[in-house]
Amino acid sequence: MIRVLLVDDHAMLRAGFRAILSTQPDIEVVGEATTGAEGVRLATELQPDVITMDVQMPDMDGIQATRQIVADPRITASVAIVTTFDRDEYLFQALDAGAGGFLLKNAGPEELITAVRALAAGDGILAPEVTRRVLSRFSMPGGGASAGSAAQGASSATQGVGSATQGANSATQGVGSAAHGVLTDRESEVLALMADARSNAEIARELFIGEATVKTHVSRVLQKLGARDRVQAIVLAHRHGLTR
Repeated sequence: MIRVLLVDDHAMLRAGFRAILSTQPDIEVVGEATTGAEGVRLATELQPDVITMDVQMPDMDGIQATRQIVADPRITASVAIVTTFDRDEYLFQALDAGAGGFLLKNAGPEELITAVRALAAGDGILAPEVTRRVLSRFSMPGGGASAGSAAQGASSATQGVGSATQGANSATQGVGSAAHGVLTDRESEVLALMADARSNAEIARELFIGEATVKTHVSRVLQKLGARDRVQAIVLAHRHGLTR
């Protein structure tokens, strides 16, 4: 079961999320919080797999709560920021705080369910409406803080990236040659497909390997690039030319 904690000060929204998620046999809503501080406390007590987090709440906002949750080694949950406000400042603050996903509250039920499952599996999720802005912002030198900090930690993995790899196959065409000095050929293929927003299942089908093998490759890519999650890995891939 995927254990979910809902953090939002609007009771009707929490009830709606609970109703949607409770229709799924593999998802269980284990708790609800009305403030960021309460969300941090329940995250420690309940140990959920995924937390949906509002931004504007009394007592402690969702960005600060996310930052505390991510920094606490006792908590392993992935946090999805869910807000009505499609504003860049919230988006980039959320990513910098360590959120693994960013959704708008006008997302459909299937998007919410998909996001919860993806986060539980270790994937990052960005609302389609904001993905282009993230990549545009973080692909520029001196872009967002989240990508910048990840890039600093991954300098050895991406140093000199930019020249295209000759003879790369269709899945990895355009991946920087420096990445091949750190990542294996298969890991580079997986990174290129991650940057194309492919899910683990889609990557497995593309490369004719099992999903468990994909997860292993993804974990190694994140470790080698110094990325906290798939979102940061994708940002790095676009920033340093590690994409098709």
